[in-house]
Amino acid sequence: MAGTLSISTDTLSDWLTLYHAPGVGAVTLHRLLERFPNPGDLQQLDSEQLRQLGLKQASIKALQRPDKAAIEQDLNWHEKPGNRIMCYCDPDYPALLQQIPAPPPILYIHGNAALLGEPQLAMVGSRNPTASGQQTATEFARHLSASGLIITSGLALGIDAASHQGALDAGGATIAVMGTGLDRVYPARHRDLARQIATEGALISEFPVATPPLAENFPRRNRIISGLSLGTLVVEAALRSGSLISARNAGEQGREVFAIPGSIHNPLARGCHHLIRQGAKLVETAQDVIDELGALAGACSQQPNPGRPEEHPDLARELDADYLQLLDSIEFENTSIDQLVTSSGLTPAEVSSMLLQLEMSGYIASSPGGIYNRLK
Repeated sequence: MAGTLSISTDTLSDWLTLYHAPGVGAVTLHRLLERFPNPGDLQQLDSEQLRQLGLKQASIKALQRPDKAAIEQDLNWHEKPGNRIMCYCDPDYPALLQQIPAPPPILYIHGNAALLGEPQLAMVGSRNPTASGQQTATEFARHLSASGLIITSGLALGIDAASHQGALDAGGATIAVMGTGLDRVYPARHRDLARQIATEGALISEFPVATPPLAENFPRRNRIISGLSLGTLVVEAALRSGSLISARNAGEQGREVFAIPGSIHNPLARGCHHLIRQGAKLVETAQDVIDELGALAGACSQQPNPGRPEEHPDLARELDADYLQLLDSIEFENTSIDQLVTSSGLTPAEVSSMLLQLEMSGYIASSPGGIYNRLK
């Protein structure tokens, strides 16, 4: 909330003046802060002194003639209920994030800012996951959240959204790190999810108000997702995936990296398999993550593990022989109707009718193109 200010509005304005100056990124800003802990002191220097600090003409001009409209826009946003702009000098700035190379000098926060200092696990993965991958993300997030970890992700389609939702389903908190200004939601279809996250957790960004979803923003966002967290869990990812950037950031930041293996025939498992070959910890259950992070988090209690066979009901008692025969033919990876007709020995009409019943009962999930995945 704006009422929890740790610095004055004038000091915040000085920080924003430097932050909005073109050519002053996180690396340059931290270098300047080493010599001038109070950014307002830089505005007292003349052009030659600023040039000797390595600043370009555009940066110097911005310090001498600040973009008052942009600064005022940020300050007005900061004053609204639930909003906060947190500077690197703020005592509440998250300690783990301070440890990464070139941490964001300013964080824009909507929601519960105190959560940023709590034990977190980053969960990332494909924007176009398989049905089983999405289900896995939701179940893992639900159990890990119930264990005391805050789930942190990027509000993207697919695994990110499933991870946020799993945490919310468990009644836990979740943090969404965004690649835009917090006055907008990207993708737009996640407005309701973002609203729920802000109520139960927090939305954060290093980008000023009105920043659009530019492609170059998202790799920068990824370093914050991993930087806030004790570890990063990759659920599904192709070899060329932004999720691998988050995993690489986590490794470089000295954090744990976890990956869930998948079928060798699933292209979205190849990124996870690559990470495992590079030293990421292979995980099959939520407890595998809890066992690694429990001591660090200090709040993780043992919970039931998604994916253990004994957790699932006795299918033989619930399904008759034909349904069991069909279910046994459905893989946990993509399976087409044609494959099912061939492998089950049932007619196409029987298969179509039974698939509908199995999907409605939660045993399988469908994807476009007549593709099915077994969920349990």
